[in-house]
Amino acid sequence: MAEPQSSADALLQSVKKPESFAAGLEGVVAARSKLCQIDGNLGKLYYAGYPIEELAEGSTYEECAFLLWHGRLPRHEELESLKAELRNKRTLPQQVVDFIAMMPHTAHPMDALRTVASLLATFDQNPERSPEANLHRAVALTAQFPTIVATFHRLRQNQKPVEPHPKLGHAANFLYMLFGSEPDEATTKVMDVAMVLHLDHEMNASTFGSLVVASTLSDLYSAVSAGVGALKGPLHGGANEEVLKMLLEIGDPKNVEAYVDEALAKKVKITGFGHRVYKSYDPRARILKEYARRLSEKTKFSRFFKVNEKLEKVMVERKGKQGIFPNVDLYSGIIYHQMGIATDLFTPIFAIARVAGWTAHVLEYWQENRLFRPNSIYDGPAPRKFLPITQR
Repeated sequence: MAEPQSSADALLQSVKKPESFAAGLEGVVAARSKLCQIDGNLGKLYYAGYPIEELAEGSTYEECAFLLWHGRLPRHEELESLKAELRNKRTLPQQVVDFIAMMPHTAHPMDALRTVASLLATFDQNPERSPEANLHRAVALTAQFPTIVATFHRLRQNQKPVEPHPKLGHAANFLYMLFGSEPDEATTKVMDVAMVLHLDHEMNASTFGSLVVASTLSDLYSAVSAGVGALKGPLHGGANEEVLKMLLEIGDPKNVEAYVDEALAKKVKITGFGHRVYKSYDPRARILKEYARRLSEKTKFSRFFKVNEKLEKVMVERKGKQGIFPNVDLYSGIIYHQMGIATDLFTPIFAIARVAGWTAHVLEYWQENRLFRPNSIYDGPAPRKFLPITQR
């Protein structure tokens, strides 16, 4: 005689299980946004309707940050006002500088950045959570991220931190605080373009992570800290560090084909190629490639650029028909390397640029907030009886 069906068994059978799910949420639409649009098939990227090529050439990081925060390009007086606010908010509280000085010099700069971003929340004594107050927080975080990274880097080298420059723009000031001298116009332009290109990229992992935290109506510092944590991973922001390690391993253009063939035979991912969204050439990589070429000519250090060019040629031949092309990480790393920037600062520079994008998405999402709470497919044991430990 069959045992009577328990209420738990009946409930389990009554629930219709979905047959499939989108691993990694691939193809799932999580929100509406007016900030960023990607055409992955054509290799196009737009910020609020403006092509990234035009913004990289004719705009600045500050102007693009305003665009994402406000949905339009600024007028002259508005841009000057934003620049002044950024300059005025760059300096960190002395207690924060003292805290950074106590961090182990062996720590990864992304760990330092994530920790200090969270720490800054304790110095914000304004209880107001209005859109205006949160916008000022967004500007302050954008202003302070370069200071955090430069301060940590200099202190770990037993150098005195450089105070923010009272007149320099966002990109130039970061380089000034990092190296202790004002950068030339050409170098500043390259850094500014790199920051513009990394400012936003639709619903990427770190932006989504920020939005998940923000959807609980947590604070902006928590959301941004989550973004930094997600960006650190080698499958996201950390990929540009991995590219340089790969180039050091390859060493010379003549070694490229053997390296690629061995990696493909072992099914090892070659960093700097392929993208979840782009199935053609990443437009950011195309722009940075030209700046990398110019820098290599200026610095007379062209080995990595030549390796990259050969690597791109071989990979497109091998994998281009599968929609695998260079992404932004392939050329951003060698640009920073040619500037003399430490490899483990590459991802923090990504965060310095992306923080304005994270905050813009959070501010937009909060206008019609809804808590993120997806489901999952249960694939574990059927309901079963608990046994005391003496009976197991």
